[in-house]
Parts: sequence; C-alpha cells; structure tokens
Amino acid sequence: MKTAILDQILQDQEAKTPVALATELATGDQALIYYDSAKGDLANKPGILEAARRAIQDDKTGTVTIDNGEVFFQTFNPPLRMLIVGAVHIAQPLSRMASVVGYDVTVVDPRQSFASPERFPGIALNHEWPDDGLRELDIDRRTAIVTLTHDPKLDDPALGVAIRSEAFYIGALGSRGTHAGRVERLKGEGFTETEISRINGPVGLNIGAISPAEIAVSILGEVTDWLHAKEKKAAA
Repeated sequence: MKTAILDQILQDQEAKTPVALATELATGDQALIYYDSAKGDLANKPGILEAARRAIQDDKTGTVTIDNGEVFFQTFNPPLRMLIVGAVHIAQPLSRMASVVGYDVTVVDPRQSFASPERFPGIALNHEWPDDGLRELDIDRRTAIVTLTHDPKLDDPALGVAIRSEAFYIGALGSRGTHAGRVERLKGEGFTETEISRINGPVGLNIGAISPAEIAVSILGEVTDWLHAKEKKAAA
C-alpha cells in the first residue's frame, strides 16, 4: 500500500468516512472508493463503483470479478451505531440486542431516572434533550436512529434532526394514527414530504410483535434489512 493511500485512509477513519480500497489482482492498480466518488488508477474501471459501494454497505472484504478481472476490496468503515431516543421498556432489550449484533448503542433521554446505568448496564447514556443529544453525537451514514418515547415533546425534536442527517435508518414508535399526526406536526414545522418520508412509522417489521423484546426483534430486523438493502428504499 502506497504511503499516500495509507495517509488518506487514516484521515478518512478520523473523519468517520466509509471507504474501500480496491486492488486489481492482475496489475496491482488501486483506487479508494467512496459512496459518491473514487480516486486512483482503478477509478474509471467499469463496475468498480457499484461493487465497492456494495462492499462498504455490507462491511465485506473480499475478491469480486469485475469486467473480466478480479478486484480485491478492503473496507474501512466507522462502527455501526444505533441511537435510541427514549429509555423505555422496549429500549432495554433493543439496546442489548443491537450491541450483540455489533452496534455501538447510545440511549438518549433527559429523564435520568429512566436512562440510568441500572436499567441500561454497559450502554452509553446521553441525558441531553433529544435534538441536542443527537447533534452532539455526530450522525453519519453508519448510524440508525430509533425514537421510542411516544411523546411528541421528545420524539419530534429528535426526528427533526434525524431526517436532515445522513443516518441510513430512521424509525419511530407509534400506531399509524400516531404517525399520521406526527407527519402533520413535522409538515407544520416546515419539513418537506421527502424528508418526512425517511421515517419508518410504525417502526419495525410487521411480524405480530407484542412484548417489548418481540418489538425489539422487529425493529432490529428492519434496521438490518435497510443496512443491507441493494437499493435505497422509500419508507412505508
């Protein structure tokens, strides 16, 4: 690996920028591939951008055959993160499950009696008001955001930050009626339909979940589906 490439990768890691290093096995030519750009000797190779983006999205290192040549992709991704707004019952199993899957989890809730180490052992806690908390947590393309309080005073400010961020997934707890009211409130605050459509509401896969743990499974399942989706989805 050339020194200039290594230096750039280190800078990208510091900036939490997902990047893949592509190396053509037959020639040794390389390129650094990002979601929306590429630079290096392989930057214009047909199919390389799509393959690299797929590797970044799936966090997968390996060899892919492209245009009759084998290219090795090595991904350098910032960690997956899940920011959970609301230290409610569902947040307890969801935070544990997401941690097992590989997410760095932070629970955001100004109510310290809810967001306590006793209720969330080993989970990072943020006691700022949700919009302030999300802003200081530096949301990126490897971040999922889930609002669970069912309280517009807490969820709406968080969603206002989330839908204008780079988060790959945004979900909000509540029935279809609750979500319809949420949509109207956000429209009233000046958010566009395109921005609001990023919210998955009701949150989670429709698997008939009832208990907090089952709802957590449905949420994590939907987040996983979005993480690995081959094409950008429109929220239901």
